[in-house]
Amino acid sequence: MPAYTVTVSTGSQWFAGTDDYIYITLVGTERCSERTLLDKPLYNDFERGAVDSYDVRVGENLGDIVLVKIEKKKYWVHDDWYCRYITVKTPSGDYVEFPCFRWLVDDKEVVLRDGRAHLPQDDKTSLVKQHRQKELDMRRKTYRWKEWQPGFPMSIDANRHKDLPRDIQFDSEKGVDFVLNYSKAIENLFVNQFMHMFQSSWSDFADFEKIFVRIKNTISEYVMQHWKEDFMFGYQFLNGCNPVMIQKCTKLPDKFPVTNEMVSVSLERELTLEEEIEAGNIYIVDYEVIDGISANCTDPCTLQYLAAPICLLYKNIQNKILPIAIQLGQTSGDHNPIFLPTDGQYDWLLAKIWVRSADFQYHQTITHLLKTHLITEVFAIAMFRQLPAVHPVYKLLMPHIRFTIAINTKAREQLICECGIFDKANATGGGGHVQLIQKAMKCLTFRSLCFPDMIKARGVDKKEELPTYFYRDDGYRVWEATKRYFVSDVVHIYYTSDETVQEDEEIQAFIKDVCSFGMQDFDYCEFPKSVKSREELIEYLTVVVFTASAQHAAVNFGQYDWCSWIPNAPSTMRRPPPNQKGLADVNMIIESLPDRGRSSWHLGAVWALSQYQENELYLGMYPDEHFIEKPVKAAMEKFRKQLAEISSSIKRRNDGKKLPYYNMSPDRIPNSVAV
Repeated sequence: MPAYTVTVSTGSQWFAGTDDYIYITLVGTERCSERTLLDKPLYNDFERGAVDSYDVRVGENLGDIVLVKIEKKKYWVHDDWYCRYITVKTPSGDYVEFPCFRWLVDDKEVVLRDGRAHLPQDDKTSLVKQHRQKELDMRRKTYRWKEWQPGFPMSIDANRHKDLPRDIQFDSEKGVDFVLNYSKAIENLFVNQFMHMFQSSWSDFADFEKIFVRIKNTISEYVMQHWKEDFMFGYQFLNGCNPVMIQKCTKLPDKFPVTNEMVSVSLERELTLEEEIEAGNIYIVDYEVIDGISANCTDPCTLQYLAAPICLLYKNIQNKILPIAIQLGQTSGDHNPIFLPTDGQYDWLLAKIWVRSADFQYHQTITHLLKTHLITEVFAIAMFRQLPAVHPVYKLLMPHIRFTIAINTKAREQLICECGIFDKANATGGGGHVQLIQKAMKCLTFRSLCFPDMIKARGVDKKEELPTYFYRDDGYRVWEATKRYFVSDVVHIYYTSDETVQEDEEIQAFIKDVCSFGMQDFDYCEFPKSVKSREELIEYLTVVVFTASAQHAAVNFGQYDWCSWIPNAPSTMRRPPPNQKGLADVNMIIESLPDRGRSSWHLGAVWALSQYQENELYLGMYPDEHFIEKPVKAAMEKFRKQLAEISSSIKRRNDGKKLPYYNMSPDRIPNSVAV
């Protein structure tokens, strides 16, 4: 009798093994095998991390093996099982691989196709067409859209992490429990003695060191020592954790009436302000989107305040970016003075602190939450709904959306919900963060997610003009490597022409689902509803991969570096912005900065958010082999080599620097948004 050898690989994560009964049916082009129990006598099958082999005997040859059906039946109590892959060795000695990488829960079955990727138009037999459609029908019932807040990108229809499909849950929910992690961080940082001391101000700047001294690192310590300096203030717009705000100033806005007389003492080239603008040496940062946002009022004992400042920056003859004028509101007038470096030292320092606080709000809510977490979730849900596991784009994107829906669901459950952790220490807590995202959505376009377009739109694309803008330089290189050495190669392997892209109904449905449902077809978002060429598809997929990996890493993992010294990134302000000069002194600044309790929660947050996952997978690491074809594996290897070269050159550049920039180094970029 012909025999097929079936090799089964069980996952190595916690609780991946099972004691339940596992059955297999081989489906060939000629006939099917009998339903066969996979069991060895006196052997504990399907243990965590195990690779087990079994013989499946048949009466006649099955033909080419097309599908493998796996069923799990309860032995004693339901015991979930994570199957990595199944390999079938045919009687003629050929091997057929069936990637799985999913959980079997309850008395469920999974039907797998072999690991070769296929476009929908490539499938010719009714058997594989039906399998493809059945998988999508099931997924659309499982992965449903839901509007968490009006005007937000759509999210998954699940209120809690445990309500999610098992395949997209974290392996261990404990590892991403925000309350647990923040409390653990506060304990590890030895600030738990302060965490309940709300309304209790620090005595002076040095007093902040009480919650800082245990956790020094190169950058955060340097920030603590130099945070008052104009150079440090300006540098963060280039390479801090929110390096997306600075833009070339080609004309001063009417609402910000800075005159040459005000700033001439700060200009070094013997040019007027107008001439410096024409020469391309003036930059601007405007937090207009924060104007009108409600400040946190969840604690009746502490009034909290927001401002929407505008800041003028000057590139001096040493190519340093320095602040030369700050207005703390959007409307000019006597009540809203323009603060200058020539003002009293505390007036100027307090104005800069207000800008840093506004930058923190913008960073947390828009740059980080909206433009990486929530946007990547939209791509992930659309992928699950419209692309079957056999589709090459599903295989390409899967590692880059790993755990994203899970971390976002957990955030909605504990972090940004009503009375969540966000409310404890942030000026935009208590609903302001919701308003901020609703406003920011009105100017979020697809092009603003394309890294080169985003850089160029702000007029900061020329290296000779801003030679120390490392976020831009490293981002360009990672974007280009991702696009040219990975996404482009994979697209060209499976799509032989632009017509092939147009004829792929599933990829068109994916693009349309993102726009029409995920982004709710908002008129202003300008997300494409279809792709007509390979080049358009390559750019679209590069946006997904880059946003989920490099962009998220750039704006997430530097948070402890730049925000742990509280006066450099206050999460809230307890006094209103000054409406006249000459009022500020040390006491006023200390009373404006977060109290001891809020400082401790803030510190726990930025520490916890800056931690990498256990067993982190970095860009280019694809241990789950969704692709089995050699050309794709060769493209991945080429991609990894390119990334390694970028990492090496960044390391060489950083050597000896007091302020190294490594947030865009590929060896520190996780594949997906999972923190």
